[in-house]
Amino acid sequence: MFPALDQLVNEAAKYRYRSGNLFDCGKLTVRTPCSAVGHGALYHSQSPESFYAHSPGLKIVMPRSALTAKGLLLSCIRDPNPCIFFEPKIMYRLAVDDVPDNDYELPLGKADVLIEGKDITLIGWGTQVHVLLEVAEIANKDFGISCEVIDLVTILPWDKQTVANSVKKTGRAIVSHEAPLTGGFGAEISASIQEECFLHLESPIRRVTGYDTPFPHVFEQFYLPNKWKCLQAIKELVNY
Repeated sequence: MFPALDQLVNEAAKYRYRSGNLFDCGKLTVRTPCSAVGHGALYHSQSPESFYAHSPGLKIVMPRSALTAKGLLLSCIRDPNPCIFFEPKIMYRLAVDDVPDNDYELPLGKADVLIEGKDITLIGWGTQVHVLLEVAEIANKDFGISCEVIDLVTILPWDKQTVANSVKKTGRAIVSHEAPLTGGFGAEISASIQEECFLHLESPIRRVTGYDTPFPHVFEQFYLPNKWKCLQAIKELVNY
């Protein structure tokens, strides 16, 4: 979708604002696959959400499952603002998922608290949510660490209040995403947590992300922020 960057960032994102709300983009929603899935090469395993999150006027959404994808996609289609709907390729490999037949929408700009906890907050989106759910279970079972897991759902606009409320409760935060560390959206979340929750923090904010390098599928297992990298970060912050 990078060849369409000019049309999305300079035209679609500004069209409604430029017209004084007289026109929109026909409720434009752009669907695009993203993230690694096991066989994506250099060009097909990217997570470029932060590129578009720096473009006011766009809404950026990344579901974690088919169930959330349907509700969020309908919300995007009916939203007057142009939306970029990132679809983690892992969803294409699901054999089956329980998705209602009826029409339903899920709110944009609202994060989901999937597991409530008291020791540390884990924040992610898309495929990485499943990694965080798995590591939260391991941390609780093997180390007695209670993790609160948040699916951000919408990258832009993102739910600052839900994140802040959670971190003020737990005192610790890890933001994890597949995209590279430098300039990743985790940096924006970390900065906001620092501003809003500084006096509540028991340890530094940690980002567990991909590396600042291209990667082929043969090195995917070394590049991705897997559960063991996340677990190590959890133990370090809890024992800080």
